[in-house]
Amino acid sequence: MAAEDYATRAAALRAQLQHHAHRYYVLDDPELPDAEYDRLYAALQALEAAHPELRTPDSPTQRVIGQVLEGFAPVRHAVPMLSIRTETDTTAAGALAFDERVRRELELPADAPPLAYAAELKFDGLAISLRYEQGVLVQAATRGDSETGEDVTQNVRTIGQIPLRLLGGAPALIEIRGEAYMRRDDFERLNERQRAKGGKTFINPRNTAAGAIRQLDPKALADKRLSFYAYGLGETRGWDQPATHSGTLDAIAAFGVPVNALRRVVQGAAGLVDFHQAVAAQRDALPFDIDGVVYKVDSIALQRRLGYVTREPRWAVAHKFPAQEQVTRLNGIEVQVGRTGKLTPVAKLEPVFVGGTTVSNATLHNLFELRRKGVRVGDRVIVRRAGDVIPEVVGRLPGARAAYVPNFRMPPACPVCGSRVLREQGGIEHRCTGGLFCAAQRKQAILHFAGRRAMDIEGLGERLVDQLVDGGLVRSLPELYALSVEQLAGLDRMADRSAANLVAALARSKSTTLARFLYALGIRQVGEATAKDLARHFGALDRIAAAAAEALLEVNDIGPVVAQSVQAFFAQPHNLEVIAALRAAGIQWPEHAGAGRTGAAPGPLAGRTLVLTGSLPTLSRDEAKALIEAAGAKVSGAVSKKTDYVVAGSEAGSKLDRARALGVAVLDEAGLRALLHGAG
Repeated sequence: MAAEDYATRAAALRAQLQHHAHRYYVLDDPELPDAEYDRLYAALQALEAAHPELRTPDSPTQRVIGQVLEGFAPVRHAVPMLSIRTETDTTAAGALAFDERVRRELELPADAPPLAYAAELKFDGLAISLRYEQGVLVQAATRGDSETGEDVTQNVRTIGQIPLRLLGGAPALIEIRGEAYMRRDDFERLNERQRAKGGKTFINPRNTAAGAIRQLDPKALADKRLSFYAYGLGETRGWDQPATHSGTLDAIAAFGVPVNALRRVVQGAAGLVDFHQAVAAQRDALPFDIDGVVYKVDSIALQRRLGYVTREPRWAVAHKFPAQEQVTRLNGIEVQVGRTGKLTPVAKLEPVFVGGTTVSNATLHNLFELRRKGVRVGDRVIVRRAGDVIPEVVGRLPGARAAYVPNFRMPPACPVCGSRVLREQGGIEHRCTGGLFCAAQRKQAILHFAGRRAMDIEGLGERLVDQLVDGGLVRSLPELYALSVEQLAGLDRMADRSAANLVAALARSKSTTLARFLYALGIRQVGEATAKDLARHFGALDRIAAAAAEALLEVNDIGPVVAQSVQAFFAQPHNLEVIAALRAAGIQWPEHAGAGRTGAAPGPLAGRTLVLTGSLPTLSRDEAKALIEAAGAKVSGAVSKKTDYVVAGSEAGSKLDRARALGVAVLDEAGLRALLHGAG
C-alpha cells in the first residue's frame, strides 16, 4: 500500500472512531457493538504503530498517555475563569431577588416586558477550560485562582465525552468551559471495586472527580470514568458568537461537546421560579449530583451591558436548593484547628445517614453560631449537609434537657501548639496565632510562603509539601533551606533534576523584598497590598515588629483589625524565632535606612485607580501592576466611574467596552510608560 493510502486509511479510521465515540459518550445512542468499535480501534492502533508519522494529537489512540507528570504547569487564562454569585435563599424569593437586581441595573421600567433568561443546572464537580485550535484540543486547564490554573491536558484527554477534535467547521480558536464530574453510578461502581480489593473508599463524587483531575499519572484516571458538561466560553478567535447564551450552548453542542439537555430559556422571574421548582422535583432522579441551578441573562449584549462587580458577573447567579436534613444525638464537641489557624467546634454525632452518606461529624462553624443555635452536648440535633457537601448542625429539637449541661467555651490556647487563641475585634472567628509554628497550619504556611506572589519558590507544590511534612523533613519554614538534593531526590516521583531545580529555586528565593517577605509570613489580614503599604511606610522589618497600634494605624488603609492582627503576630515569641531563623538561613532584602516614614511623600500617582486588560506587548500583567503600584496608584479588577485610566493591550475584552461607555481614558503600553515617566 502506498504512503498516501496508509494516510487515507488512518484518517478514515479516525473519523469513524470519532463519530462512534460521539454517539456513545455524548448522545448515549451507540450505533456499533463494543466489539466492532474495539476492532476499528485496534486497526488504527496497529496502523499507527507501523507508521508513527500517521499518529495525530486528535487520534482516539492518544486519549491515555503513559507519561507520569512531575507536577502541573501553570496556565494563564486569557479570559479569567470567574465564579458566579450564589443565592443562598433557597425559596422563590432568591429568583425574584435576582430578576429585580438585573432589571434595576438595566434601569428597566416596571411595565417593561419580562427578560429572557437561560436556566441550567449547577453541576457539582471541577471547572475546566478546554482550548481548541483549528478544532483540535491543545490544552485543558483548571480554574485555579481564576487568573491562573493548572495544565491538566493529559488527564482531561482520558475523559471520553470530551472530543479531541470538534465536529464541523470549528473556529481558529475557541475555549469551551464546563464541569468535569462523576456520575453517581460510576462513583458507586468505583467504591464497590475499592471495597472488593480492600482499598480506600471515596467520600463523594465531587471530591473524587476533583482529585482525579489532579492525578499526576493519567492512567490512574482510567477506573474513575469522569464525565463533562459545557456551560460557557472563554477566549474565541475567528468565530461569530451567537447573540444569546442559549444559542451559544447550542453551537457548542453542534461542535460535539456535551451540553446538558435539562436547560431552557424562561421569561422573567416567574420562569426562573418554575425552573427551580421543576429541577428540585427531579433532583434525586438525576444520574449526577447538583446543588442548585444557574440563571443567566440570555442576551449576550445585555450581559456585556451589565458587566461585573467584585469579579462576579451581574448577569448570572447560582440558586441553591434546600439541603437534606436528619435528626441525631450530639455526643460531644471537639475543636479542630484548620490549615489557616481557624478554630472550629465540631459536633461528634451518633452516626446518621443524610444526603447520601453516613455522617458522624458536623461543623458548628464558630462559638457565636453554636450559642445562637442553643446546642449542648446530649441534645437531639438537626443535621444538614450544607451545599450537599459539608455536614452542619442546624439546631436542636425543642424540649427540656434531662440534666444541666454547661455552655461550650472555646479554649484560650491552641489545642495543637499551645499558642494564644485570638478573636479579632468585632469578628466571630477564633484563631491560633502560631501560624509559623503550629503543626496544624504547617502545610498551609509552607504553601503560602512558597507562592508565586510571596517567596516564589517554583516547584514547591501541594503534593511535595505533603511529603516533606508527613515525612518529618520539614517542621518549620527555615528547614526548607536546609533541604539537600539527596533528600529531595529520595521522595516519591522526585527525579534528581527536579530536586536540583527546587534547591536552586530555594536559593534564588533568598533574595527578595520586604513586602514579599511580609506577605509570605501569612500574617492574618495582611495581603499583598497591605504588605506593600507596611514596607513602604516603615522600611524595615524590625520597625514593623515593634510598632505600636497608633503607629500601625497611620499606615494607608490599615484599620484596628489589621493593626491588632499584626501586633498579635509579632507578639508571639516563636514567630520571631522563625523569622530570625529564616534570616539566618540567608533570606535578605534591601531595607531603607531613612524609613520610619510617617508623613513620607506619597507616590506620584497616589490616589489614582488604573485597570489592566488584554496582553501588553512587553510587560506581563504582574510587571505592569508593580510599576503602577510603585508610582502610588491602585490597580483595580473592574472598571467604574472612579477609574482614572484603563490600560488596554491586544485582545482586550469587556473592560475596554466598559471604559469607552463610561468615557474613561484608555492607554496602550506606550501611554502607560509615558504616564509613569511624566509622573516620575
